[in-house]
Amino acid sequence: MTEIRGRSDVGQGGDVVPLVYLAKYLPVQGQPDLLLKWNQPVPRYTSYPTVPFWKEHLEAPRWKDAFRARFSECNEKEGISLYIHLPFCESLCIYCGCNKKITTNHSVEDEYLQAIFSEWSMYLQLMERPPVIRELHLGGGTPTFFSPQNLERLMARLLEGAVVHPDHSFSMEGHPNNTSREHLDTLYRSGFRRISYGVQDLNREVQEVIHRIQPFENLCRATADARAAGFTGVNFDLIYGLPLQNLERLRLTIAQAVSLRPDRMAFYSYAHTPWANCAQRLIEESYLPSATEKMELYERGKEWLMESGYTNIGMDHFALPSDDLFKAWRDNRLHRNFMGYTTQDSGMLLGLGVSSISDIGSAFAQNEKTLGGYYQLIGTGDLAVRKGYFLSQEDQAFRRHILDIACKGYTVFDPAWLSVIDEWSMPALRELEGDGLVRIGETGVRLTPAGRPFLRQVCKAFDLHLLRDEKARGAGVVQCGKAVTGERGPSFSKAI
Repeated sequence: MTEIRGRSDVGQGGDVVPLVYLAKYLPVQGQPDLLLKWNQPVPRYTSYPTVPFWKEHLEAPRWKDAFRARFSECNEKEGISLYIHLPFCESLCIYCGCNKKITTNHSVEDEYLQAIFSEWSMYLQLMERPPVIRELHLGGGTPTFFSPQNLERLMARLLEGAVVHPDHSFSMEGHPNNTSREHLDTLYRSGFRRISYGVQDLNREVQEVIHRIQPFENLCRATADARAAGFTGVNFDLIYGLPLQNLERLRLTIAQAVSLRPDRMAFYSYAHTPWANCAQRLIEESYLPSATEKMELYERGKEWLMESGYTNIGMDHFALPSDDLFKAWRDNRLHRNFMGYTTQDSGMLLGLGVSSISDIGSAFAQNEKTLGGYYQLIGTGDLAVRKGYFLSQEDQAFRRHILDIACKGYTVFDPAWLSVIDEWSMPALRELEGDGLVRIGETGVRLTPAGRPFLRQVCKAFDLHLLRDEKARGAGVVQCGKAVTGERGPSFSKAI
């Protein structure tokens, strides 16, 4: 392997142009063969190991012990992150794969909040000191399904007796149709400064087929209200590959979206997985763009965003140079967890609510996915954790490699695991290098500008669980007394 110098390689210092700047000015174009070759089902790597490799039954006592130990390590030094899942929506958006409950009955708000309060109280009993809350995110579902008064109750209870970190970041998801100025003013008083609106597509024809009607005028109002209320960050989420979407309709969506100058834009690939998401079976598959058409939507959409002044941060995220996410990426301070890319790395994330996921570094835990099951477990006076995983030393080492690739675009090989890297990671990395997507050096590997759209595939080169599973299935290996062979439905969406 040839040695590669410079920060753009593996962060060792040098005089070459940093990759973060090259990536802005060298978008990938004209690579249909590579797009076809590497556009395979692959995880988004908000965790490692990824959820399909977690254990179905988590040992609750062991989880509690690990949580106590991690809290003691992180709380005063870094603070903790909170994610609150608010699952209710008034109507079904049939493209959506989130855990949600469709109802127009708002009396469900109180019962759900009571369960959240009970779960939070159980975790407070595991904390020796008041929690220092550094990051908090309200996700869903539709958080603004809840009334402003109930959201105020929620925040008052979460912050009661807690310490808010001076460098805190509180954010929320909102629907442009039902996020009111009262919602925004209420949450601003609780410390919120960023909101992310689910835009998806702004063409009526597309909105009708995905069952999400939201006029551009509503997005304009919601954006203006957020800024008038004092929010300093407004994000838009767009999706490409939706039914009836084409280049002209995508161009109009992006043109209208950038006219409002959101600070960040997410440009997600629509994952059509009707075998896992029953609502998607309502979509007429002939309405979906072909693989080639979807790749063109991705390439052109990315070009239009970058021409409008947004920089490609990685894994579908774009930001203006004035935004904190851009600055964290530029300064190699970016972090990634179940909330996506973030400027905060508190060392532990606690998820509250149905299906929520917690991450304490050495272990993951996911709450019961059904609302009835969640209520039942919380009602017994115990935590609702069902599924999870305790990481081995190998897992933690390769998790760091994956996070480095996702957040920095390079990783330095861990000397303690070189033999494992050579056996499992190098074959994939060499193939990626042969296609010009990475450069391998003596001490590590980095993405090339051409490789940025394939970031997830580079992360996969360090996913030992997935690589070993694929090999076992191909060879008909016996694991845990069962034959691991044959095909199964894909667990992940395609990269593009």
